[in-house]
Amino acid sequence: MATDYSSLKTEIADFLARDDLTTQIDTFIDLAESRLSRELESRSQDTRTTLTTSADNAYVSLPTDMRSIRNVKVMNNPRITLRYLSPLQVKKEYATTGTGVPRVYSVIGDNLFLAPIPDSTLNIELTYKASISSLSDSNTTNTILTRYPDLYLYASLFHAYTYLLDEQRATQYNTLVENILQSIRIDEEKGNYGVGLEMRGVYGEIN
Repeated sequence: MATDYSSLKTEIADFLARDDLTTQIDTFIDLAESRLSRELESRSQDTRTTLTTSADNAYVSLPTDMRSIRNVKVMNNPRITLRYLSPLQVKKEYATTGTGVPRVYSVIGDNLFLAPIPDSTLNIELTYKASISSLSDSNTTNTILTRYPDLYLYASLFHAYTYLLDEQRATQYNTLVENILQSIRIDEEKGNYGVGLEMRGVYGEIN
């Protein structure tokens, strides 16, 4: 199975058995990454970073690669885990609270929205699900390709056959992708990280 960007492109071309799609293969991989960033639930995507608030400012910019939030903590002593509320709930419940140490958060646009509004500079620990780090000639591999090379291949081939208007093969590869994604979800719930390495034998390949 593929171990890097170059070998993945070679593998896709071999499966397609065509030499006229070299340029499009990059796009098939990009489309696969967009889909997997949305649908893949793997703790290997979890990332932790520290955000810094400003006094009298309820907003803090979120990382550009964030897909969803796992946890938000104020790094006080003791640490405070913030509770999520919708923006409307925050405005209703904290309309007259003023400033202080935040207790809840919401998301507005590309910003974390905190309440009460911070009254000083605070460090916020954010744990979030990150988008897949896109493969390229300069970024030749990532955690998802290492763990689940078959998933990367099948997702790319799904988009390839969609492009070629081959509905039957597109459906077959989409089924393989869905099966692997479901197996990863089950595996994550059990705390077992080995599923991706075993998937080839479970689901096989399409001739």
